[in-house]
Amino acid sequence: MAAAKRERKPQERSERTHARLLEAAIDTLSEVGFAGATMAVIARRAGVSRGASQHHFRTRDELLTAAVLHVAKVRSDELRRETSAGRPHSTTLETLEVLASFYLGPLFSSAVQVWVGAASDARLRAQIVPLEAHVGREAHKLAVDLLGVDEEVPGTRELVQATLDLMRGLGLASLLRDDTQRRRRVLRTWADTLDRILPRKARRPARPRASP
Repeated sequence: MAAAKRERKPQERSERTHARLLEAAIDTLSEVGFAGATMAVIARRAGVSRGASQHHFRTRDELLTAAVLHVAKVRSDELRRETSAGRPHSTTLETLEVLASFYLGPLFSSAVQVWVGAASDARLRAQIVPLEAHVGREAHKLAVDLLGVDEEVPGTRELVQATLDLMRGLGLASLLRDDTQRRRRVLRTWADTLDRILPRKARRPARPRASP
């Protein structure tokens, strides 16, 4: 038992360091951008040495790719909780507001910074493109679940994809200024449009909440 605990402690420290580096990369990207997010800056922010950071991530590209994956996982997990909570959103507008939240805030901002860097860096782009394809598929599945649509109907997949493209565009606009009011108007209009043209599956009734 004592030997197992001794073995576990270094592993736990390693896992904490790994997590700190990812969080530091996300925060650094969001605050100073791609160019400023060097390994040295990220390691200093994480409170580890440059050598310790390279023990976990050999290159900056490797660290930034892992950070984007971490961002996608955190946000996907949040949306999955929305779909599994047993309380489907009562209106299309509420559903769109949940989807829009996927593309708002520092997590999305940090991912955008990596996209910008990948646009002019062939090696980083080679790592990011397949990762983003995976993230896109996951976001699409979640959108289908949240909207409660039937993808077997022709044109439905394209409408869901157009919805996600719209959410991403609204997220990009929010990086430059507070776009809350315009975003609400756009979401309201798009919700009305989807209510008219999007084929829905029969909604499952919400499970009753447990009494406090």
